[in-house]
Amino acid sequence: QVQLVESGGGLVQAGDSLRLSCAASGRTISGDGMAWFRQAPGKEREIVVGVTATGMGTYYADFVKGRFTISRDNAKNTVYLQMNSLKPEDTAVYYCATSKTGAAYRSASEYAYWGQGTQVTVSS
Repeated sequence: QVQLVESGGGLVQAGDSLRLSCAASGRTISGDGMAWFRQAPGKEREIVVGVTATGMGTYYADFVKGRFTISRDNAKNTVYLQMNSLKPEDTAVYYCATSKTGAAYRSASEYAYWGQGTQVTVSS
């Protein structure tokens, strides 16, 4: 069993940056693929970015390419999401999740554990 706790969300203006953190406890996540998803009101949860256990493989949704960067510090059992050039359409609850393997997947069904989410609100 692993527990994930996201932090770092908040209210910012368009063009600002935020850094989200996802701290894991209960066991190491060094062998897990990780991802950040987001869900806006009235919309389905969508993947933002994923990273393999080794950190060598990443997947970025087209709408965040060039703006967001995922990283992981396995020594701290933590995954980060650096978000730059934020837009109002980035407003959502952001969730981190661990996959069932060391790979990263686009589908939420491939992820076993989820955090409670952190709200990101970007004003225009």
